[in-house]
Amino acid sequence: MKIASNILTLLSATLLSAVQPSAAPQSLSAAQPSAVLLPAVQPSAALLSAVQPSAAPQSLSATEIVRRADDNRRGKNSYSEITMTIVRPTWTRDIRFKAWAKGNDYSLTLITSPAKEKGQAFLKRQKDLWNWQPSINRMIKMSSSVMGQSWMGSDFTNDDMVRESSTVNDYTHELAGTEKVREHDCYKVILTPKEEAAVVWGKVITWISTTDFVDIKSEFYDEDDELINTMNAYDIKQYGARRLPSRMEVVPADKPNQKTVMTVEKYDFDLAIEESFFSQQNMQRLSR
Repeated sequence: MKIASNILTLLSATLLSAVQPSAAPQSLSAAQPSAVLLPAVQPSAALLSAVQPSAAPQSLSATEIVRRADDNRRGKNSYSEITMTIVRPTWTRDIRFKAWAKGNDYSLTLITSPAKEKGQAFLKRQKDLWNWQPSINRMIKMSSSVMGQSWMGSDFTNDDMVRESSTVNDYTHELAGTEKVREHDCYKVILTPKEEAAVVWGKVITWISTTDFVDIKSEFYDEDDELINTMNAYDIKQYGARRLPSRMEVVPADKPNQKTVMTVEKYDFDLAIEESFFSQQNMQRLSR
């Protein structure tokens, strides 16, 4: 109570001094609008409410938290260059690829190395998914039944990479409190698939940072509630107006001695991409 009283007295004195005749309006900086906007009769109450820790994050619903994380991760348009490192007990190999995305409905991923897989591409147009394999000159339509399978021999699934399912629309969300994951304060959210949703996982538990809405950790369970994969995000960096992990690791629960690491080499959210870019014809053109 004594600390609150001292703060109240100090803030009241600060505001009252700001409205003395000697303080000309034009001398006020842009960071001090409250000195001329707040009523002099109740300055301390208004200022105290402004400096209190924001209650908004505490009042967010689980669905809104997941939506904000999804918006932060995707953006309206994006382009990225990524190296995927597949680590096994006796060998390691890298796959490099470029990826373009427009919202939730359109994405195109192009493998750039190694030479054996170079030119292979994956396309999503709303609910239609395609895989172009130039080595056999064949366009393959991907069904929902293959979404749980490994992508390019990694620990990521096809669904992780082409994003057929939506964490916002295909799951219900339950806020299970807040927890600290490494140095991050996080919301803990349990995602349960809706009955009509064709999704890979029986349950997902995700930890989303309370400040930047970054997916810091996720656990993926099958329909029998058995943990299958754990994904952790590291090295959060600033990409334009967004903060996102530059490294993600997936470790299978039954094979702790193996993992797959994705390292972001480039992220760009400030580009225009037309829907026409996401076509089978363009996918084949880019692979040449």
